[in-house]
Amino acid sequence: MHCRSSRAGLEIISWKKMSGKSYNVPPSAEFVARVSGIATMAKLPFQETAEGLDAAFIGVPIDTGTSNRPGARFGPRQIRAESAMLRPYNGGTRAAPYESLMVADIGDVNVNLYDLKDTCKRIREAYRKILKTGCIPLTMGGDHTIAYPILQAVAERHGPVGLVHVDAHSDTGDVILGEKIGHGTPFRRCVEEGLLDCSRVVQIGLRGSSYSPDAYAWSRAQGFRVVQADECWHKSLVPLMAEVREQLGAGPVYLSFDIDALDPAFAPGTGTPEIAGLTTIQGVEIIRGCRGLNIVGCDLVEVSPPYDATGNTALLAANLLFEMLCVLPKIKYYN
Repeated sequence: MHCRSSRAGLEIISWKKMSGKSYNVPPSAEFVARVSGIATMAKLPFQETAEGLDAAFIGVPIDTGTSNRPGARFGPRQIRAESAMLRPYNGGTRAAPYESLMVADIGDVNVNLYDLKDTCKRIREAYRKILKTGCIPLTMGGDHTIAYPILQAVAERHGPVGLVHVDAHSDTGDVILGEKIGHGTPFRRCVEEGLLDCSRVVQIGLRGSSYSPDAYAWSRAQGFRVVQADECWHKSLVPLMAEVREQLGAGPVYLSFDIDALDPAFAPGTGTPEIAGLTTIQGVEIIRGCRGLNIVGCDLVEVSPPYDATGNTALLAANLLFEMLCVLPKIKYYN
């Protein structure tokens, strides 16, 4: 299923001559107005399943696992709307994802907004089907609860995975208001079920007030590397990511990016903001620093559009998801 603009058609033909295979290509805003058409991620074609795709954008529109401000159920929709600004090439790294992989938007998981446990079951089943095709999912959240059922499906296919977790919070709580499942508990559940290779887990950007003197003791006890936000202040994270790549090695890796890792000055549209966070530049450095890792899935979560009337948080999220696409295995780069 391919884009229908004449310009996009010419691009597909030329890329087929170079690669021997044609790919989905977003239409250029030079020829097709950004405000036209159905809002898919990056104006890519929509298809109903992951069949035939190397990577796919998928939404999980829930906020029933949140502990503070709701609204993340609208995150996927707003991210798609703001993603109309994206262009086919990465101007910083010169990555050419649409000359490398077959990519499409496969819509949203049909979640149950009245039953979080049932929603987790639906997510797990949906991702089993996606992963069975060999497709790499790039997920638009939705609150961070979704990482748990997604990683259940990922680990079924790949075994315990390494994790790059970018967040203001460790999300390793045990019980919240008597419940084991919520956006503050996913990685505790993942460890308990053996979904993570704990020696290959790094958490970046953690900060804020806490309920104990050392809020990250549990993470460290599991073998996670914890990089608190104040360790990142006023510096490039390129050296850190070189160390992360060495630690994570060649095994499968999942990238989970909570938008609240970034300072609320940059990303106010989120449910649990914390001051003194990462910059947008550092967020991009982290994702670009994942180039070379064997990434088997990604998510960008906790965008809550009602708390950012400008749309900038969702625009930032769309760009970070594009950066994730650009570091997947087998991406072509122009030197």
